[in-house]
Amino acid sequence: MRSLVSKARARARVWVGVGFLAIAGVVGCSAGDHPAERLRLATTTSTENSGLLDELLPAFRDATGIDVEVLSMGTGKALATGERGDCDVVLVHAPAAEQAFVDAGFGVARVPVMHNDFVILGPPSDPASARGGDAVDALSKIASSGATFCSRGDDSGTHKKELALWSEAKLDPEATAAGYVETGQGMGATLMQAGERGAYTLADRGTYLSYRGRLDLVVLVEGDDRLKNPYGIIAVNPERHPHVNRDGAQRLIEWLTSDDGQRRIGAFRVDGEVLFHPSVSR
Repeated sequence: MRSLVSKARARARVWVGVGFLAIAGVVGCSAGDHPAERLRLATTTSTENSGLLDELLPAFRDATGIDVEVLSMGTGKALATGERGDCDVVLVHAPAAEQAFVDAGFGVARVPVMHNDFVILGPPSDPASARGGDAVDALSKIASSGATFCSRGDDSGTHKKELALWSEAKLDPEATAAGYVETGQGMGATLMQAGERGAYTLADRGTYLSYRGRLDLVVLVEGDDRLKNPYGIIAVNPERHPHVNRDGAQRLIEWLTSDDGQRRIGAFRVDGEVLFHPSVSR
């Protein structure tokens, strides 16, 4: 009897040991192979088209282990995505719309990240004589000349800025500008269409510099204070959408505004030119 009991106990010890090793093996695999935490970022086409995100997000993943899924769209659509809770954080460039998003309770707070500027582009021959330092005057000349103007027409930050400039010029572009074309597309696609048409357009400088080698367009208007282009980042409010990755969003915000994140933003260049400037003072 003792022999049978001893054998049973021995077998039990073996199975316990095997079970422990199996569990340890699973834990070991999980530590090495567990998929990274994911974060959904709704952001403007300019941050993607310019190549900036390709520079920043791998470094963020290396620092935090968080994979970022980029949802690239215009600012209006990005904010709407946040309103629905279909992303965790938004990075956009329309301060008034961003503040309205926060005030309505959809976002936690707007945090400045970086800035660049808008430019008005056109064919080198400049048939509308739009060249100069006044963006509103340039649009008036483009409209009165009958030249083609390509608008994104997509409720993006760039489109919002363009409409604000037309409003300041006291013009309805659809009624006044004979060649007014709404592409309904992102910045890169709109630039390509403007180049093909020999048209004028408004673009953020970063995307223009990334596409410049493929375009027969030049900068005609720059430096006007009305062309400033600040970017802000906002975590989607977990009180409105409890399922969002609030911790991951906060880590991205902290990393982008950290010394390392701001340094990388300022160091990013295309053909030796700076595309974005850090907005966090040290």
